[in-house]
Formats: sequence, structure tokens, C-alpha cells
Amino acid sequence: MEVVILNGSKQIGKLAADAIGELLRHKPDAVLGLATGSSPLPIYDELAGRHERDGLDFSRAHGFALDEYVGLPAGHPESYREVIRREFTNRVNIAPENVHGPDGTAADIPAACQAYEDSIAAAGGIDLQLLGVGTDGHIGFNEPGSSFASRTRIKSLIEQTRRDNARFFNSLAEVPHHVLTQGLGTIMEARHVILVATGAQKAQAVREFVEGPVAAICPASVLQFHPHATVLLDEAAASALKLADFYRHTYDNKPAWQGL
Repeated sequence: MEVVILNGSKQIGKLAADAIGELLRHKPDAVLGLATGSSPLPIYDELAGRHERDGLDFSRAHGFALDEYVGLPAGHPESYREVIRREFTNRVNIAPENVHGPDGTAADIPAACQAYEDSIAAAGGIDLQLLGVGTDGHIGFNEPGSSFASRTRIKSLIEQTRRDNARFFNSLAEVPHHVLTQGLGTIMEARHVILVATGAQKAQAVREFVEGPVAAICPASVLQFHPHATVLLDEAAASALKLADFYRHTYDNKPAWQGL
């Protein structure tokens, strides 16, 4: 796991966009794992700017959403399919048919989850997965206690996560109780994972998954076992790390050829 501490979200967005741009130049049909929430927004803004300004090409790329609410009607503005379209895919030249998400409206939820796993495999697997992290250490909607071997499935949201997400709805009562999410086992199969965390409210979760034990109580800690996981933090999110100076020294002296 590589931990990179930067001054703010704009720098984080640029560095992550560098990695995605380099991937697309070497593999134009790359498969991107797309997260929602506030963490990836600076990345999407930077990528959209590079597409408009520099012609960064997404025409052959594929995108797979990390998760989706269960029960929101098609086209609901807070469904993650719509959020990803609004925040990212409608701003670049990725083909709409190449953007996929779990079907939270399906009558047969287990079958929809298996179909989503199959579609990821048919695309060749995810090359680069973007992630945020919850204040309780969840990634995707893999809440504390999730199996490290889990695949795409239905999950119940804990009340803290519902409260965290209520800012996107008119009230807490409107936040669904269930979601479909890629499992931790699914996420771990991505060839590169970039997790973004900003703000002091994420500092304790960051310390636990970066420097704490690998344990189901902190789902993101499974990334300690990932062969290519990159954690991008601002100073506030990094404020509880014991080895913060070491991470800064390592990144400052990193050979340029290594990339992200």
C-alpha cells in the first residue's frame, strides 16, 4: 500500500487523473471502476477538464459503478447511475452503453448481482478502481463485518451510513435501507485501486485501515493485502497516522519512473 499525503483535493484530483490518463494512453479500452460520494469529485472534474482541453479520449473505455441503492426508480437523481452520469460520464466521450451499474430495481436481486459479476469478468476485469472510505472504514457499501471474500450482493446500511448520505436527500427517511455493492473480493480483483480520503472526519478511519490490523470491523483494511493499492490523502485525513513523516519522505524521494 502506497500512502501519498498532499495539500488538498485539487492536488489529489490531478495525481489520480494522471494515473487514469496514463492508463488510457497505454490501454484505450481500459475498464474503470467508478465510485460516488464527494471523494472522487475532484478526480472527475480534472478528467472532464483534460477531455475538453487536451482531448483525453474515453471513447473505448468502460466504466463499472461500485454500488447502487435498492428500490430507487430508474432516473432518480440520487441513484448512483444518475450521479455518475451527472458528475462524470456525461462530461466525457465515454459511450453510454459502456457504463454499467448494478440493477437496484431488479425483481431477482441475486440474479442481478451475479449478472453484474459476469459483466465485469466479460469486460476483462477492472483495471483501475476508484474508492472513497466511510467514517466506519467501509468501502463500497461493505459495512463493518463484511466478508473479505464477498462478491456483488445486497447489503443493509447501518444508520451511520444512512445519516452520512442523508445530505443528498430531502430527509433521512428517504435514504434507502438496502444497496447492491461490489464485494470486497470483487474490489480486490481490480488491478489498481486508488482510494481517496479528505477531511479530519476521515482521520480515524484512515489510521485504522492503513496502520491498524486487518479485520472485518474495518473493511478497508483488506487493502493492505492488495498488490497495487494507492491511498491519496489530504493533511487533515492523514493527521492521525503514526508514520505520516515516513510516507511523505517515501513519496518525495520516489523514482519518477515508478508512476502511481
